[in-house]
Amino acid sequence: MAYYEGFIVPVPKANREEYRKHAAEAAPLFHEFGATRHVEAWASDVPEGKVTDFRMAVNAKDDEDVVFSWFEYPDKATRDAANAKMMSDPRMKEMGAAMPFDGKRMIMGGFDGFVEEGRQQGGYTDGFVVPVPESKKDAYRELAANMAAKFRDHGATRVVEALSDDVPKGEVTDFYRAVKAEDDEKVVFSFIEWPDKDIRDQAWQKIMSDETMNPEGDMPFSGQRMFWGGFEPIVDSEPARQRENA
Repeated sequence: MAYYEGFIVPVPKANREEYRKHAAEAAPLFHEFGATRHVEAWASDVPEGKVTDFRMAVNAKDDEDVVFSWFEYPDKATRDAANAKMMSDPRMKEMGAAMPFDGKRMIMGGFDGFVEEGRQQGGYTDGFVVPVPESKKDAYRELAANMAAKFRDHGATRVVEALSDDVPKGEVTDFYRAVKAEDDEKVVFSFIEWPDKDIRDQAWQKIMSDETMNPEGDMPFSGQRMFWGGFEPIVDSEPARQRENA
């Protein structure tokens, strides 16, 4: 399965277009280094949580929105080689000096894909971050695989669940703090892609009323510390690359 570099980024609302251009200009470099896809998705339907949420994850300010982003790589070795190239490439250094967001509050990490359903990319994304006990990761994988098939039945084009593998602890924020992870817990970075927001909204209405979507027994993760939200893609390098090669 693929390897994912996941990000959550606080961006001033006024900098949306500047951020989009910055990310779009960087996308060809990431492909050059080995990424197969680069997606940036802007907060669209992101609820506030009582315990955790996307905004809390990056200490977002009132004038900021949140970006849910990821790079896809064929495997971890390709990702590691890409990161090494990025660190030494002067073009990346130049771009890093002009970031239209607070890099200190951005969180990032490497995740191993362990559930992947579907291949088509979509026009709207639901993002999830989930704390999962190490002892329950197999049970979580089984549940996630079953749910992925049902999401696909309801119109999702792709479902991915990826387990924390190389997720650093940050000085200000990080994925572990974002879900208030306990010592025995891993973090899952997950997303569901839909053709568009209308299909996603209709699907969730059906899902919430479908009793067969309710798992039986105890959940293999803490639902109170999981957070999620809907995001509008503003950069997706894969469709662009497909157009270039057409």
